[in-house]
Amino acid sequence: MGSNGPLMRDFKEGKNTPEERNVFSVGRYRWLIGGIALPLIAVAIFLPDNDEPAIEAETEVVAEVKDPGIISKEISLPDTTNSAPDSAPLMPVAKPVSTPTATGAKTNPASGQINDYQSHITLTVRSGDTLDKLFRRNNLSIQDLHRIMSLKLSKQHLRMIRPGDELKVAHQDDHVTSVRREIDLWKNIVISEDGDSYTAEIVENAIDTRLVEASGQIDSILWNAGVDAGLPPGIIMELSGVFSWDIDFALDIRRGDQFVVVYEELWRDGKKEQTGEIIAAEFVNRGKSFQAIRYEDPNGRVNYYSPDGKNMRKAFLRVPLDVFRVSSRFNPNRRHPVLNTIRAHKGVDYAAPRGTPIKATGDGKVTFKGVKGGYGNTIILSHGDNISTLYAHMDKFSRAAKRGGRVKQGNIIGYVGSSGLATGPHLHYEYRKDGVHRNPSTVKLPAGQPINSNYLADFQRTAAPLLERLNNQRQVLASNFGGQ
Repeated sequence: MGSNGPLMRDFKEGKNTPEERNVFSVGRYRWLIGGIALPLIAVAIFLPDNDEPAIEAETEVVAEVKDPGIISKEISLPDTTNSAPDSAPLMPVAKPVSTPTATGAKTNPASGQINDYQSHITLTVRSGDTLDKLFRRNNLSIQDLHRIMSLKLSKQHLRMIRPGDELKVAHQDDHVTSVRREIDLWKNIVISEDGDSYTAEIVENAIDTRLVEASGQIDSILWNAGVDAGLPPGIIMELSGVFSWDIDFALDIRRGDQFVVVYEELWRDGKKEQTGEIIAAEFVNRGKSFQAIRYEDPNGRVNYYSPDGKNMRKAFLRVPLDVFRVSSRFNPNRRHPVLNTIRAHKGVDYAAPRGTPIKATGDGKVTFKGVKGGYGNTIILSHGDNISTLYAHMDKFSRAAKRGGRVKQGNIIGYVGSSGLATGPHLHYEYRKDGVHRNPSTVKLPAGQPINSNYLADFQRTAAPLLERLNNQRQVLASNFGGQ
């Protein structure tokens, strides 16, 4: 009732009689008692037990602290995304409620929360994908992604992704608990939740390296014989590369030549993943045996050596192409196919598809690059010790071959063409010593650096069991081909 009501007005003004005042007093106290007692009775009726308010308060606090945040240990940056302002009043944090954990679920000790079952998914990178897109497409926390990518190892191994790459992710709802990505066959990066932070580490795969032996005899070409022997294509190519300094596989190969190879196979989880390196090999060409043992010295240098420690790698390659057919040999009395006159052919012609890369056969300096009469587009390299090589009829030059610049053995210096006096795409290759043309197919090439004398004893210990394996496989080969 408002203060201007007649009853209150009369009381204030003192116009009531004693009897009226007594009646008013009793009524007033009845009104006061009713106004106080009734709410107290209602509170008593509906008031819960003493423990209930504490549980509700605790439950609410836990809900408030639902996401404590993930902090990278590597950079120790706290998550302040949801921090209260400095002026916010302090609130007491109640002890988390103890709730039974479901089978298979985990309790987060940092927050007292109950984690749901973990789900595992594989994110496959598609063209145009970024990690942000992958996480959003799969409803994963972008905040977690930012924390993960703050780690140094994550930046190194997750920033660059390509179509077909896979990331294996464990998560609870949108919260990421771990990420695994295979870096290569040997190792993975693993990011794991660790309390209130993420950690990253490189985990090596358990790789089983097995040595495999194979042997064969050539009936037509090395490739066919290698396939018949069950050699993987890469091992066939590597086999020719190991002996390419001693054998011209276009000119020197004869029917009845034989080979024996010991090479690696790499297995993981009971499955063959890929082929490794040739560890030891022998090639018998025209009755002459060449043996090579792969050896890595204590400094990490890897090379193939003969059993006495001589380097299989020579100062020059026999052939400057990988794919070719010999169309014309070194011949002082050859008739020129265009001029139709007897003109000495002072090199070897290798027919190959236009655009086939041409390699420098040795380390050297580019002393000529340009058009040279009937040679067409030509490069001449000077190698020291009065040795030079010439490469003619190129379609175009490589940018790496600059006049006056230096190139390394195996560098691409140009591409096969038919410039100059040529009837079709091929490479004309010459080898000169002291200004005199030598037959590139038969000239004795300068030897490479032998094995360091400090490592010779260790090399011989490594080579002994491998040479025994070559010998045993050679006996199997002899029995299969009647000693041919």
